[in-house]
Amino acid sequence: MSYELFIRSGSSEVDFALLKDGKLVELHKEEDDSEFAVGDVFIAKVRKTVPGLNAAFVNVGYEKDAFLHYQDLGPQLPSLLKFIKRVSTGKLKDYSLKNFPFENDIDKNGKINEAIKSNQSLLIQIVKEPISTKGPRISSELSIAGRYIVLVPFSDRVSISQKIESKEEKERLKRLVQSIKPKGFGVIIRTVAEGKKVAELDKDLQNLVDRWSSMCKKLQNAHHPSKVMSEMNRGLSILRDLLNDSFTAIHIDDEALYLKIKDYVHEIAPNKESIIKLYDSNVPIFEKFGIDRQIKTSFGRTVSGSKGSYLVIEHTEALHVIDVNSGNRSNKSDSQEGTALEVNLIAASDVARQLRLRDMGGIIVVDFIDMANPNHRKQLFNHLRDEMKDDRAKHKILPPSKFGLIQITRQRVRPEMNIKTREEDPNGENGEIDAPILIVDRINDDLKRLLKKDYKKITLN
Repeated sequence: MSYELFIRSGSSEVDFALLKDGKLVELHKEEDDSEFAVGDVFIAKVRKTVPGLNAAFVNVGYEKDAFLHYQDLGPQLPSLLKFIKRVSTGKLKDYSLKNFPFENDIDKNGKINEAIKSNQSLLIQIVKEPISTKGPRISSELSIAGRYIVLVPFSDRVSISQKIESKEEKERLKRLVQSIKPKGFGVIIRTVAEGKKVAELDKDLQNLVDRWSSMCKKLQNAHHPSKVMSEMNRGLSILRDLLNDSFTAIHIDDEALYLKIKDYVHEIAPNKESIIKLYDSNVPIFEKFGIDRQIKTSFGRTVSGSKGSYLVIEHTEALHVIDVNSGNRSNKSDSQEGTALEVNLIAASDVARQLRLRDMGGIIVVDFIDMANPNHRKQLFNHLRDEMKDDRAKHKILPPSKFGLIQITRQRVRPEMNIKTREEDPNGENGEIDAPILIVDRINDDLKRLLKKDYKKITLN
C-alpha cells in the first residue's frame, strides 16, 4: 500500500488529491476565504437559548447562527466560563491552568437555560461546517489536535485510541503521557503515537500548549464574534493524520505552499522530507498525473467498477442510496451465488472509496446483490469493514439484511464533494452529454471485452 498527495493551487482555492495505490481516495477543495472550518475556535456570544430544543443559537459571524446543543457544552463548562471572564478582563495572565481552580461539572441531563444565558461570552469550536441552509454546529468542549496527541483543556483524563491493540503499549503510552502532561489538561493519545518515544510526544504536547496560550492572548482584546484559533489547512491536516512510511510522494505546484509543507514535514517527520517535490511544468499537475481523468470517472450518478460492475448513486434530503449492479460481466463463477459474492466484494471496495472520496455523510443505504448464504453475507460485511478502516470520519456499519441491504452512518462535518461530470451538448441542443473522457473510457472497456471473445469479425456502426 502506498499513498501520494497532489496539491494544486488556484487563484482563490487549493485542491488536495490523495491517491492510494494509484487510485483517488480523497479530494478536498479549500477556498481562501473559508472562515468556518472544522476545528476553528471562536469567541462568540449566545444569541438566544431554546429550552424546547435544549439548545442555543450562537452568533459566530456567519449569516445563520450556529447551533449549540446542551450535550455539546462539555461537562467543564463552568470552568470554561470562569476562565473566559478572568482572561477577558485581564485578571488572569497565566494560561497554563496549573493554578486555575476548576468548578464543578454541569449536570449531564441539565437544561440549557440553566447553563448559559443570552448575550454571554463563550469559546466555541466548529464541529460541523455550514451545510445547505443550516449554520455551523458548534461545541464548547474544546480540543486541539496534534500529530500524536489531542489536548483537552479543563480535564485531567488520559485516554488512548482503541486502534492501539497492545495492552503493554497502551500502558507504556499512558505512563509516559501522565509524566509530561501539564496539570489542567486532558490528553487523547492518537494511533500514530504507537511506538513513539517520550521526546516526540513531549514536543507535540508543548506545541499544542503553545497554541492554547497564543489563543488565550487574543481573548482580552477580541471583539465578538471573532476567530481566535484556526485549524491547519486541509493538506497539513491530511499529513498530520496520515503521514507514515507508506507515503511515497507529495507533489505541489506552488512554491509558497511547497515551502510551508516542507517546513511542516521537517518538523513532524524529517525522514520524509525528501518525498516532497515542487512540480513545475506547463501541463497542469492534475492532468499530468491522470487525476482529472479519475475525477471525471469517479463522480456522477453512475460509477463504473472493475469487471463490468457499476454503482448507481442517488442523493436525497434524508439519505444516500447506492445500488450495486453486476453489469455485463461474464459469469466466471460456478454458480449465481458465487457471482453475486464476487461482484459484491468488488462493489464493497468501490463503496468505501466513494464514501471517502465524496465525503458522503449521514445515512447511506447500499443495495448489494442478494445472497442466500449467510456465510457470504458475513464475508461481505467483514470485507466492507476492512475497506473502511482507513476512513478518518466516524462511521458505523450494520450487518446486511436478508434483502442484501447494508446501512451505514458516517459523520457529516462539511458539505459533500459534488463535481459535475456532464457537459453541455456541443451540437447546440438544450441538454447535456457525458464528458468525452467518459465516452472514450467506455468505448475502450467495450473493445477490451469484445477482444477477449473469439469473434471472427467485429462491425462498428
